[in-house]
Amino acid sequence: MSSDPAPTAAAGLSYASTAAQVQAHVFPSCGAASLSSAAPARHPVVVVGAGPVGLSLAIDLAQRGQRVLLLDNDDRLSTGSRAICFAQRTLQVWDRLGVGDAMCAKGVEWNLGKVFFRGELLYSFQLLPEAGHQRPAFINLQQFYAEAYLAVRAADFPNLEIRWKHSVVGLLQQPDGVQLDISTPDGRYTLQADHVVACDGSRSPLRALLGQESQGRVFRDRFLIVDVTMAASLPAERWFWFDPPFHRPPEARAGSAEGGQSTSVLLHRQPDNVWRIDFQLGWGADPEEEKKPERIRPRVAAMMRAALGRELPFQIEWASVYTFACQRMPRFVHGRVLFAGDAAHGVSPFGARGANSGVQDADNLAWKLDLVLRGIAHPALLDSYGSEREAAADENILASTRATDFITPKSAVSQLFRDATLALARHHAFARRLVNSGRLSVPTRLHASPLNTPDRDDFAGAMAPGAPAVDAPLGDGRWLLRQTAGAGFTALVFDDDSAAAAAAVAAGAEGLVPVRQLHLPATGLAAQRYDARPGTVVLLRPDQHVCARWRQPAPANIAAALRRALGWPEPDDQNA
Repeated sequence: MSSDPAPTAAAGLSYASTAAQVQAHVFPSCGAASLSSAAPARHPVVVVGAGPVGLSLAIDLAQRGQRVLLLDNDDRLSTGSRAICFAQRTLQVWDRLGVGDAMCAKGVEWNLGKVFFRGELLYSFQLLPEAGHQRPAFINLQQFYAEAYLAVRAADFPNLEIRWKHSVVGLLQQPDGVQLDISTPDGRYTLQADHVVACDGSRSPLRALLGQESQGRVFRDRFLIVDVTMAASLPAERWFWFDPPFHRPPEARAGSAEGGQSTSVLLHRQPDNVWRIDFQLGWGADPEEEKKPERIRPRVAAMMRAALGRELPFQIEWASVYTFACQRMPRFVHGRVLFAGDAAHGVSPFGARGANSGVQDADNLAWKLDLVLRGIAHPALLDSYGSEREAAADENILASTRATDFITPKSAVSQLFRDATLALARHHAFARRLVNSGRLSVPTRLHASPLNTPDRDDFAGAMAPGAPAVDAPLGDGRWLLRQTAGAGFTALVFDDDSAAAAAAVAAGAEGLVPVRQLHLPATGLAAQRYDARPGTVVLLRPDQHVCARWRQPAPANIAAALRRALGWPEPDDQNA
């Protein structure tokens, strides 16, 4: 690495920056001349792509003490709002990275969704039906704000360097690392990395350099996505219309090439009086024509009359036309090059599964890469990143495909079923479970993970090995997940007299990996959610997934579970 000081990652940005300041901000770039040398510099980890996924991963690794180089081929943050719906699990990850409070302070919180059919409200659904969670089900926040807050946080770490306008143009896998050729505005240079993580988006140059492709399905339909600024008094809710009478574009009425004839509209509120509206257009729509203001304004005005009963002045902030696609790479791990986020997988946007699943990729990978680099974990632990997140991608693709098929029926029979289901949903709860306007993002339950220790004791409830840990208030202003954040492995010890359990955890972890103990009463909401009794121990991975639980563990039980969670072979696995 060059001895020259790196440009400050977020120079000129702060958590108080306005939308205009964020989108106009240009990051300084260090030139290739100061980085070239006869012997290419070597880095433990190079992350490529400074979007929400790459920034989250780089911060996570830096927070764990790793030296990280983050490369991006641009010198600006994303334009337009792009991803806007960030789920509770993503907020909990960002809490651990030190930016959750800033995201929630700016974002619009929401828990309620409403479904309309042909102009009539069918029903509402609550995404967070129970109390006792610090974070809401979702916030809406423009992607450029999320990236800006992450960039500001990244500047706190002297061991995290960001190089803007540095594009990877060559990649060579080697037995002990990866060689990257980098192009900058003033020249090229070469560097070496122990591991490279590609977070470089759906058109991933690194994927192309490795000769890899994403495989899946592209849906023959087009959608207009538009952000408008207006002073509307609508609540912060998700509104979804099936076949709204105010939106019947000729292309959709005529049907797509696959026979669909339905339309849909989605409305979300964002910060700064910005509203996100998605209009289904039909496959025959001309993308360039539909982005023109004279085509957008009548659609937005019609939606206002339906939702508000009147038109309000509004300004178009950003517009794009997109096509649904559900695809992924067959494998996310290719030697010492790993893929995350849109570079590895992509889904249609209804359900907010794109950016949220990408941040969960980063959450899954960072602790594994850190412990492998430290020699604490077996190198095969990185293979579990592939198996766990490939399974998560399949889950998201299945949910997104089903939503897309429901929203955009591709045959007369499919549309008949869809419309009959919607009609029944007006009065019958069972039909509402069949309505699919985009099953919203939830964290994947890693029940098939090889890192799990299967239960040997009887437990009730959802906190089985592989489940994402659930939050709960601790009664003194603290929250459970905040107390486990950044602590590596954590043992939740439920016992008012916890000496025996505490001793078992300490003895079992000795010589393997540090394990923090969080002592909790065996009564109250946390104990209820984890089905705890006096002496119960629940072992959490560093990414806050349950990996083992016992009623009264012995040290050997703890040691075996930790070895499994670290990827070490267990020749005589007696399951804890």
